[in-house]
Amino acid sequence: MRFGLTEEQELFGRSLRGLLADRLPLDTLRRLAEPGTGFDADLWRDLGELGLHGLLVPEENGGTGLGTLDAALAAEALGYHAAPVPFAAALVMAAQAFRTAADARQQRAWLPRIASGEARISMGFAGLSGQTGRAALRLEGGRLSGALDGMLDAGGATHFLAYLPDGRAALLEAGTPGVTVTPRRSVDRTRLLVNLDLTGAPVAELLETSNGVLAAARRVRDAGRVMLAADTLGAAQNMLDRAVAYANERVQFGRVIGSFQGVKYMCADMATMLEPCRALVWYAAYAQDAVPEEAAAAASHAKAHLAEVGREVARLATEVHGGMGFTDLLGLHYQFKRITFDRQVLGGPERCRHDAAVAQGWIAA
Repeated sequence: MRFGLTEEQELFGRSLRGLLADRLPLDTLRRLAEPGTGFDADLWRDLGELGLHGLLVPEENGGTGLGTLDAALAAEALGYHAAPVPFAAALVMAAQAFRTAADARQQRAWLPRIASGEARISMGFAGLSGQTGRAALRLEGGRLSGALDGMLDAGGATHFLAYLPDGRAALLEAGTPGVTVTPRRSVDRTRLLVNLDLTGAPVAELLETSNGVLAAARRVRDAGRVMLAADTLGAAQNMLDRAVAYANERVQFGRVIGSFQGVKYMCADMATMLEPCRALVWYAAYAQDAVPEEAAAAASHAKAHLAEVGREVARLATEVHGGMGFTDLLGLHYQFKRITFDRQVLGGPERCRHDAAVAQGWIAA
């Protein structure tokens, strides 16, 4: 059996990478990252024209009806270029949430808005992903109170989807009374986290129609973990590519540093660590749609392993650049910080390994 990409997937990947390379030279990325808003309206529009907004939205709801593997390819490209746009939560997890836990009316109302880019949904979990910070929510009479820290993909968010501990999800409109949003500064300036304080905030929609709302919530979380693993893969590949290019340009003692055995070994170590990760991420994405019995474990394994490999590649690539690697001049830190961000969001490697062990029946939940 040959497991690889289709011609359409390869064409989509090339088109997206070409667009991002053209739209995000280093000077532009530096300008967009500086305010830390995690959103650029022009780039968001351009990505929508390429079909990114509706990747996981069914065709009958205005999307392209593609799969999680296609979304992972997009996440890898976005990570490679450190694109300051919401994706994992706003386009992948949100679409998954409405597809798995919304009724027919809710799907007709919201999936087309996600596909058009009109609705940009930030998401957070109260206790399902091992996050730190406040995660206490109370739903009474269609109103939500409490606090939830670390809402993902909050840049330019029009709505917030807050998951309760029992797996139900409450959709809140940004700017409504009772919803207080506080930006949370993180290491990654290309993606914004916010903290929510809620005081009787009116719930626009409650997603609870699935027979197993908690299992549905975990599937949404797992889809997000796959996207973050793919994002890390792209960012680490960027750092490896740039380290190899630098090693073939930088001259010391009359020779390019890439001819030195120590530098060769560092680049070879990065390549041998990173290349197997691509198959791991692709399979984890494929499993979300085609192998449900392995989907949870594969997603958690992929995120945990990419967190470790990504950090090591980031360290070695920076060392290949020497002192230049730590400066803003080369912009290497954007991918470095992106890898660091991905490592902790939706659960660090320790939590992901725990969840994988639970999914495989090795330990109790």
